[in-house]
Amino acid sequence: MISVNDFRTGLTIEVDNGIWRVMDFQHVKPGKGAAFVRSKLRNLRTGAVQEKTFRAGEKVAKAQIDNRRMQYLYANGDQHVFMDNESYEQIELPAASIEYELKFLKENMEVSIMMYQGETLGVELPNTVELEVTETEPGIKGDTASGGTKPAILETGLSVQVPFFINQGDRLIINTTDSSYVSRA
Repeated sequence: MISVNDFRTGLTIEVDNGIWRVMDFQHVKPGKGAAFVRSKLRNLRTGAVQEKTFRAGEKVAKAQIDNRRMQYLYANGDQHVFMDNESYEQIELPAASIEYELKFLKENMEVSIMMYQGETLGVELPNTVELEVTETEPGIKGDTASGGTKPAILETGLSVQVPFFINQGDRLIINTTDSSYVSRA
């Protein structure tokens, strides 16, 4: 058991028969009444985001999540195959359960698979990934002065806003938390 006063971003807890990851939290001490903790939680089974308020000092169960390093191999219809780097064991995850993560996954890419008591919860991506631009309008000399952006389609099908100087074939660093352009690779 862990106190809600000890919440930190990324902590996994068990609440209401679900496994939740703390995305954001705020300790609130109103002028009148008891203190409480306002939190934003993401369900690791369904992906749903929920805001929940706890009384200060309330205890919740901490969920022990095991992260296993695996390599993304290929898509097999609606299933996506991952292989454990140590045991060579393969697991399949349905596309519906990793819909957001598929925007960043390339074949042979290493990721962490979240496991809870033998149940596969999902894929944990690195903070940034390197992807190639497959389609964008060509850059025009002098466009960088305005600081504007244009859409670009990446090799995984993800569409992001990039600076004007980015061209087709460029390799980019993309932030996986908000699908934003970081820099050239």
